[in-house]
Amino acid sequence: MSKRVLSIQSHVVSGYVGNKAAAFPLQLLGFDVDVINSVQFSNHTGYGSWEGEVLQGDMLLKLVDGMDKNGLLTDETGHILTGYIGSESFLRAVVTIVRQMKAANPQVRYVCDPVLGDTGRFYVPQQLLKVYIDEVIPLADVLTPNQFEVEQLTGVRIDSIDDVQRACCILHNFGVPSVLITSIVFPTNAQQSQDSMGIFASKRFHGIETESYEDEQRILYVPKLPGQFTGTGDIVAALWLALTANSSVSSLGQKLEQLAGTMNAIVARTYQASLEKLQKQGISSLEEPKDEAARKKIVRSREMQLVQSASDILNPPISFKATKIIKR
Repeated sequence: MSKRVLSIQSHVVSGYVGNKAAAFPLQLLGFDVDVINSVQFSNHTGYGSWEGEVLQGDMLLKLVDGMDKNGLLTDETGHILTGYIGSESFLRAVVTIVRQMKAANPQVRYVCDPVLGDTGRFYVPQQLLKVYIDEVIPLADVLTPNQFEVEQLTGVRIDSIDDVQRACCILHNFGVPSVLITSIVFPTNAQQSQDSMGIFASKRFHGIETESYEDEQRILYVPKLPGQFTGTGDIVAALWLALTANSSVSSLGQKLEQLAGTMNAIVARTYQASLEKLQKQGISSLEEPKDEAARKKIVRSREMQLVQSASDILNPPISFKATKIIKR
């Protein structure tokens, strides 16, 4: 399979979210990345203010048509990656493109990060949810939602491992072979401390001659550091695309351990850099910011230390052990 990725998601001039977060690790890992920016903003929206422009669905189709006319699309691309999409028209254009590429080459893999929101609130118009359920998810080979997104897509409130398995089963039944839930925090769980979160991987294998199937599932827990680190989901989706591109190399548990090791290293490095930057400016990250200027400095200090983490992307430190989950 070609190691060329068509990545359709947001772009920021300063910082690391969307394509800025996804392209670098993929390129480090040997993938060529063709980038289409769904939006181009000065910075991510967590700052509270930004400038920029939004790409419309018709322009997305024109860009892809231009690639196709020059043999740069279906002849070259092995993977499609999508992230933040802010409008229904743009999302439907993505559906058109994925269908077109899969019709021309059924081996093309579609890795979908269904960015809807987090921590109980939507980042996008809620009408996109139905489009994802009815049109996008059935096309996906890999889905990388967070806990909030899984709950919205499946209608299953996640309070336990059983709930996670139920939600994954629903997504598999939609036609998605591989699901990675990027962050889970259970209300109460003896296996999970208050300062950790779970990452859950589920892979469905179908029988060759029968309609039978088997789901392989793994979970591991990683430390949850104080603060909000924007862009982690975008990096996770890119790394998981790379890790799962070759199913014959390493097991599902090993892939999950590599992903967790790299992400923990990146976030821990970012957290430490943030503390040092804020200390020099006389700002405490543990207290409510005194004013808007201080809040923006805190947000700026937490931009992902992605370039500085190149060695951890190339050589994932194995710091956590994935546990096999028995289907119930």
